[in-house]
Amino acid sequence: MIVNTARFVVSNSDFRKCPAEIRHEYAFIGRSNVGKSSLINMLTGQKGLAMTSSTPGKTMLINHFLVNDSWYIVDLPGYGYARRSQADRFRLEGIIKSYILGREQMTNLFVLIDSRHKPQKIDLEFMEWLGENGVPFSIVFTKTDKQSATATDRQIGEYLTTLLETWEELPPVFRTSSEKGVGREELLDYIEQLNRLPLLTQE
Repeated sequence: MIVNTARFVVSNSDFRKCPAEIRHEYAFIGRSNVGKSSLINMLTGQKGLAMTSSTPGKTMLINHFLVNDSWYIVDLPGYGYARRSQADRFRLEGIIKSYILGREQMTNLFVLIDSRHKPQKIDLEFMEWLGENGVPFSIVFTKTDKQSATATDRQIGEYLTTLLETWEELPPVFRTSSEKGVGREELLDYIEQLNRLPLLTQE
């Protein structure tokens, strides 16, 4: 897929105020500082589209970006940022889960995982919750350029082995590097495949 245009449309904290038109939406989520904004910018080819910050956990809204005037990238708040107050964490969890469960246009959720880290409980529990609720998702390992290829292979292999302890079948898995452009073509091709499918919504 070639990305010709990508533009910011709206930010809000209520999924019911998201764009009303029926278009495929692909949401991106992950723990704070996983490289989500950088990945979105890499996919769209626009460095400043999704705002990156040196302060983890800054995104607290649902952000919609319209790509090629035909489908949306949705930047969801990051989860698991320990320095947030309990009230903020509870509110963010509500924003995230209400969008994921209530947004009929969401075609796929991309769960971002830092490829340098061992499996984290919060990520495993989040993916378990997705499975329990029948949410279509894929796993995107980020920052693969931050270590050797051998180390990346080992870390990802261990991660997938851990998942297979509780999952009968793994979701689609992608490897990315926002700095090197790794995985861009694979992710966009996957989105293009899903765009060809009918978008099922309730009457």
